[in-house]
Amino acid sequence: MNILLVEDNSTIIKGLVYALEQNGYKVNYKTNVKDTIEYLSNNKIDLIILDVSLPDGNGFDLYKNHIKDIKTIFLTAKSDEDDIVQGLEMGADDYITKPFKTRELLARINRLLLKKNNNIIRIKDISFDIDKMEVKKDEKIINLSSLEMKILFLLFTNINKVVTRQSIIEHIWEWTGNDVYDNTITVYMKRIREKLDSDIIITIKGIGYRIDDEK
Repeated sequence: MNILLVEDNSTIIKGLVYALEQNGYKVNYKTNVKDTIEYLSNNKIDLIILDVSLPDGNGFDLYKNHIKDIKTIFLTAKSDEDDIVQGLEMGADDYITKPFKTRELLARINRLLLKKNNNIIRIKDISFDIDKMEVKKDEKIINLSSLEMKILFLLFTNINKVVTRQSIIEHIWEWTGNDVYDNTITVYMKRIREKLDSDIIITIKGIGYRIDDEK
């Protein structure tokens, strides 16, 4: 997957390029409108991470005139509701306000790039509706607890990638503020598997778990 980062802050560029490449994405970056337009005319991009404020122009205008057919996440230092609404009304797929957690942005990127069939990811007999946060097996809704749903969402938004047990522990702490232990993860995964009644979750012994996309 090819990602273009349009951002003029060198610290953000360095951190995001490293994180994205570590997660298997091919990344290029541009720091202004002029270079971005030139790059887009000669390259195929799957997703753009676009800063709203650029040194030679406005990210909204750049999107409107040159990007609308490419999945886009806006980066903005402004949390003003009008800016957010403006971007979404123009057709952007998502936004995130600075400062942001790299892990959260990665989850949003994974979600956008893995969208299928109106935001539904299907693996074997299990479907995960990203927008509704609803899981089904053979079209029957599976009742998961809030935390079980979030853990499964983490796996589905990292298709073909190992989610480590430590990463799940850290996410649970972020979600709940509660300390959890390694054996707690084993219990949660056992419950999730029993409810799914499916073999889509692969255990990587001593490391974590993975769900593979069947192509």
